[in-house]
Amino acid sequence: MNSYFRYVTPLYVRHTWGIRAVASVVVCLYVLAASATSRHVYAQKPADAKPIVVQPGAPGKPTKVLPRTTKGKLPPVAKADVQFMQGMIVHHEQAVEMTALIEARTENKELRTLGARISHTQADEIAFMKRWLVSRGQPLEMTMAEMHKMHEGKMSPNASHAEMMLMPGMLTAKQMEALRNAKGDEFDRLFLAGMIQHHGGALDMVKDLHNTAGAGQEAELFNFATDVDSGQRAEIRVMQAMLEKIPSKEKR
Repeated sequence: MNSYFRYVTPLYVRHTWGIRAVASVVVCLYVLAASATSRHVYAQKPADAKPIVVQPGAPGKPTKVLPRTTKGKLPPVAKADVQFMQGMIVHHEQAVEMTALIEARTENKELRTLGARISHTQADEIAFMKRWLVSRGQPLEMTMAEMHKMHEGKMSPNASHAEMMLMPGMLTAKQMEALRNAKGDEFDRLFLAGMIQHHGGALDMVKDLHNTAGAGQEAELFNFATDVDSGQRAEIRVMQAMLEKIPSKEKR
């Protein structure tokens, strides 16, 4: 019996290897055939095929195939949207100017950290606002006539160009000079009070935008204005808490 199994086993193994060899050949032939078919189908694809521009239809309506020369267009923007961005650029630029004074005038680490965050955030937002205006073919600055109209009834008709350039909450030339001349606790106090005033003006600008009929509806601008509002409200609360920690002149 043992000799029988010694005879059968090699025979079984030889048959198994034979079956495996046949199966491998069949698989290889199948793969080659499929590859040739796919190359044939690909070769039949027109060489000059171009993408099709399709405009989705409204609910229940069919789609439309548009000419290949069709280009996407940004929706028209409201004049108030443009003026908001132009004014906010000027507004942000003063905030960056204020934060640049921190390093040489105070050792307050908390204030330095806050200033760095404000500077970085507002510099990024300035770049965004400029891109937004340029991409829509709009100028980066308002004309003097537009500035006069914006401030109509809010300041003296004989206001100087520098005064007309001030957006809500911005520090006057006198306030900026006092900030430059201060150091230590005095600087910290003037900076925090000035930046709270500055941020409050930005909130007023966002409020005026949303209160203007037809303005503030464009998606990118709406998201930006909302971020400005929420971000600067949070920073005002932080600065108010920091301001309370600084000893007043009466206590010294």
